[in-house]
Amino acid sequence: MSVGSRPPRRYRRRLSPRRIAVRGSGIHGKGVFALVRLARGTRIIEYKGRRISNETADEIYGDDEGPHTFLFLLDNDTVIDANHGGNSARWINHSCAPNCEPVEEGDRMFIEARRHIAPGEELTYDYQLVVEGRRTRALEKQFACFCGSRKCRGHFLADED
Repeated sequence: MSVGSRPPRRYRRRLSPRRIAVRGSGIHGKGVFALVRLARGTRIIEYKGRRISNETADEIYGDDEGPHTFLFLLDNDTVIDANHGGNSARWINHSCAPNCEPVEEGDRMFIEARRHIAPGEELTYDYQLVVEGRRTRALEKQFACFCGSRKCRGHFLADED
């Protein structure tokens, strides 16, 4: 490099425009919103966080998991704890009429669009939370849903079998 010349500029190049953003939600606290149109089947984001066992999650957070945690249980008894190393996916709210769904691949969880999603629309999926013990009105109230859907079941617990 000759005297007086500038070093080459380094650009941080974004390969694609931002597709989602976290902001205040009418459903609950924060939510994730589409910034662009998302087609049905689009893989939107991976649910990230540290991997811990179900037993470790119970030790850390207790058996009485409250309704406002960032834990995602995978089929293989691994829990994704988005309290540590989590990303924007942890802010996706529950809805009884969701526009997204979680898709598990090995020890990874992705959120995909169930239908076309318009810009400005909040992303949601059905939490289908499974709790041990008898289902009571108090339990349903603890896990109350505020999605506002015509199909709202009033809570985000999994259907009883």
